[in-house]
Amino acid sequence: MEVIAGIRGLRERRELMRGGVGLVPTMGNLHQGHLALVRAAREECANVVATIFVNPTQFAPSEDFESYPRTFDEDVAQLERAGVDVVFAPATAEMYPRGRQGLTTVSVPALADTLCGAARPGHFDGVATVVAKLLHLAAPHRAFFGEKDWQQLALIRAMVRDLDIATEIVGVPTVRAADGLALSSRNQYLTPAERELAPRIHRKLCDVRDAIDAGARDFGQLEADAAGELRAAGFAVDYVAVRDAERLVEPEPNTRSLRVLAAARLGGARLIDNIGADIAVGA
Repeated sequence: MEVIAGIRGLRERRELMRGGVGLVPTMGNLHQGHLALVRAAREECANVVATIFVNPTQFAPSEDFESYPRTFDEDVAQLERAGVDVVFAPATAEMYPRGRQGLTTVSVPALADTLCGAARPGHFDGVATVVAKLLHLAAPHRAFFGEKDWQQLALIRAMVRDLDIATEIVGVPTVRAADGLALSSRNQYLTPAERELAPRIHRKLCDVRDAIDAGARDFGQLEADAAGELRAAGFAVDYVAVRDAERLVEPEPNTRSLRVLAAARLGGARLIDNIGADIAVGA
């Protein structure tokens, strides 16, 4: 496995690759959720490029960019054991050599300004910009993203479609702990008591999905009830939402595929999760 820090080096290495190329973008601090992406890429592609880059443009000034956990040596060792061919690990100055002031950005406003985007203004512009750069630099045939951040996945799919980027975006199912909590680097911010409480988000999403499966169609009431129960349990809820799975708008009569999504803060951690519900809303 080769670790590359420079854009020129990545481009030169990419020229030597034969066969399909899979890209797994990460911010490091890897867990089994990230490694599931690597396994999916390894199964489908002859060459696997993983990135480790804590992207400053997707963090607001009040967020945890400086304290975001960084475990570079351990991450590299895990990626090598997982069969990655190239790790691209640039410095911030390599990705943004002229700084962030006046930076050209990519925006998908239809998907960036709702749900997590409403709570984190500018976050998804930073995500779209860095992913566009990585797709341009690595020129992968496929890029792999976790379904845990469904809004991010939907936004990247829309960006690739709208900009005619020749990369297939592959969603990989969320990896969960035995109690249902979606794996996340930010879970380590939880205290033991908070960690015991955290799986209630997933259980509440399952309750909403089960109610929809049973015929409930008052989505606003389902959202309000679930959010209220989470608040009563100690969560600071940003949202519980039932949305069209692709466009993230409120369900319409012709909607066939739904996503039930939630974001809530528990102590020092902001937790997100979602599950699918495939139905005919107008039925």
